[in-house]
Amino acid sequence: MLTVYNCIVNEHDVRLVFLAAAICIFSCLTAVDLLRHARNSIHRPVWLFVSAASCGFGIWATHFIAMMAFAPGLPSGYNGTLTVLSLLIAIALTGIGARLAISAKWPNADLAGGALIGTGIAAMHFTGMAAFEVEGRISWDPAFLAAAIGIGVILAAFATRLALSKAEDKTRHAAAGLLVLAICGHHFVAMSAVSIMPDASVAVSASAIPANFLAVIVALVSTLILVASSIALTIDSRNQRNKFELQRMYKLVNAAVEGLVICDGETIVTANESFCTLTSAEDSNLAGLSIATFLLDARLRSKLLSDQNELVETEITDRNGEIIPVELIAHTIDFNGKWHRALAVRDLRSRKEAEAHINYLAHHDALTGLPNRRNFNARLDQLIAATDSNGETYLALFCLDLDRFKEVNDLFGHAAGDDILRRVSGAISRLLGMDDMLARLGGDEFAVIVPGLVTPTAASRLADKILEALQSENLNSPIGFLISTSIGIAIFPVDANDRETLLNQADTALYQAKAEGRNTYRFFEAKMGAEARERRMIEHDLRNALPRNELRLVYQPQMRMDTGAVTGFEALMRWHNPRQGDISPTIFIPIAEESGVILQLGEWALNEACREAASWDKPLSVAVNVSAVQLYSHDFPQRVHSALLKTGLPSNRLELEITETSLIKDTNRALTTLRQLKALGVRIAMDDFGTGYSSLSNVRAFPFDMIKIDRSFIKSVDKNEQAAAIVKAVLGLGRGLGMPVLAEGIETPDELEFLMGESCAAGQGFYLGMPGPIEDFRHLISDGAPVEDKKLIAL
Repeated sequence: MLTVYNCIVNEHDVRLVFLAAAICIFSCLTAVDLLRHARNSIHRPVWLFVSAASCGFGIWATHFIAMMAFAPGLPSGYNGTLTVLSLLIAIALTGIGARLAISAKWPNADLAGGALIGTGIAAMHFTGMAAFEVEGRISWDPAFLAAAIGIGVILAAFATRLALSKAEDKTRHAAAGLLVLAICGHHFVAMSAVSIMPDASVAVSASAIPANFLAVIVALVSTLILVASSIALTIDSRNQRNKFELQRMYKLVNAAVEGLVICDGETIVTANESFCTLTSAEDSNLAGLSIATFLLDARLRSKLLSDQNELVETEITDRNGEIIPVELIAHTIDFNGKWHRALAVRDLRSRKEAEAHINYLAHHDALTGLPNRRNFNARLDQLIAATDSNGETYLALFCLDLDRFKEVNDLFGHAAGDDILRRVSGAISRLLGMDDMLARLGGDEFAVIVPGLVTPTAASRLADKILEALQSENLNSPIGFLISTSIGIAIFPVDANDRETLLNQADTALYQAKAEGRNTYRFFEAKMGAEARERRMIEHDLRNALPRNELRLVYQPQMRMDTGAVTGFEALMRWHNPRQGDISPTIFIPIAEESGVILQLGEWALNEACREAASWDKPLSVAVNVSAVQLYSHDFPQRVHSALLKTGLPSNRLELEITETSLIKDTNRALTTLRQLKALGVRIAMDDFGTGYSSLSNVRAFPFDMIKIDRSFIKSVDKNEQAAAIVKAVLGLGRGLGMPVLAEGIETPDELEFLMGESCAAGQGFYLGMPGPIEDFRHLISDGAPVEDKKLIAL
């Protein structure tokens, strides 16, 4: 090392040594940057050449400027050919080493490439020394030569690894420092190996380049090359950053869901992928097109391309001519150093479809797709306004209600009910003309509007077709349930002059059709309106009957035929209306069942009858009629249990009378309820036997304690042979089943005598006792009172 130090201090011009070192440092920093840039550039071969040229010139310049500083004290010069060759060697080997370090995929390729660059440093140095002509003989120290080559190769290898490492910012100066050490260390150690022996016989050739001249040339060329390389690197790096930022911006713009178009005036400069997809266009074909290609409204284009930033809803046309609803807003932006208008385009097709669907649902029934009540009302008002009120043309309104539709839902489930509603809507729709309307008003209620009728009776033809179409649908019924409908028809302007009244009249006619047997149609008549109004008044008054204490119970005795003993009483409901007086149960009970008021009335009657019976001295039974509506209410057994607990009446003294008709609705549910009632100890009687459905099967299937023969069979049983035969058959059935039979409606002595002759167990009727307040029968329910009725004793 001391030899190297002496070589630098004593044999070199230190000022030129520092100049060589400065050029070396500058060239090494540039070489590291160029090497990294070449690795990442898409133009790698070009930047590899620039990197090799810059690094080669740096190595070459460092060597020759340091050689200029070398002062052997003898005449000297440089061979021009070998000097140029040394430069080419430096550039070639540096380029090959750099390419190997960047491109090779095998392990430690960067170290091998760096070692090759170190070899290039040595090859350039010794070729340059061969170009050195001096008046003397040059000898070399092999040890220093080996050390110089090793320093250059090893340090250049590790400098290359640092230059290409991932931590670029931290390793830049370290890599350049190692490369400086590789170049300078090799040069000065190799120069320390040189010994020059003066020899006058060795002459410097006349063509040798003087050292001073070469120094100037090397300095200028090296500086120009390095400066040019730095400038090129700076410009290209900036362009790469700008390109990267532009690509990043395009990615961000293309990631937007909304379409974006940048316009210079009306000319499209660029657009994102969302706009291309929206308009079925290709990005490469959009640039240079006019925005008028897609936005046809000239006034709107002018507005958007001005300085206004207003949100606009409009339509654009895609490349296939399809109209697309969009929302537009424009802003002024700086694009590539120039002001442009950026248009944001939002596709409104999904929103428009959703709005259309919501609007459809607001005016149509979701299940059948028919117009709903709101749509129907608007259409009816429109047609009423357009129909001639002078009677030249008529408008018919049909109100339809499916018969026993609730039974379908209860027996077969709501899916079967929905299927029937769809089939009914389809069958009726096929019968209607273009101007007619079928609507679903709710549940199983439908309505049909038929305008432009020449005569009111023409509506009957359509009603017949509807009934026939539904009968045809029954042939393909998957559940075997018969579909039928009742139809009420009202005519405008004959029956009404406005929508509300017309609907009321059609509904009144519908009720009349149901009352007359269903599966038919009826036109509105004036008397129907009066009956309907009266019915609504009764329903209204009935809802207030309990709070006003207008209801009461009367009792009719039930007696044993053989002894004449009173076994109990049937509680019967009576209503005294302040407006109409006493109203028959045959009138208000059906209304109460249809309106649902029967639940409150029945519960009151049950509690009142149990309370009264619990106060009797004798343990007589009390019979209470049960409506079908009560029987199928979910908590009826619990209500019966509550009434017994509240009043303290023993359960075996309560008898519930249930008609056959109420059982057919849902036999399984009815059977479950009756079994729950039997579990309470309550007695069950079949009321109105013989008038319902499948009487014999009901007697066998349900847990009845008594059969009550309907009064229609008892009337004139002593004179009517058919009635007598039926009564005898029922009495025989009761004896066979071990079930007592009670005859209702005994009104004459002859009827009583016939029943006693046939061994009927019990009876009740006007002849045995008229229904009345319990006070009229106080002598029968008190202790010590006689139990036989005088009429029975007389027989």
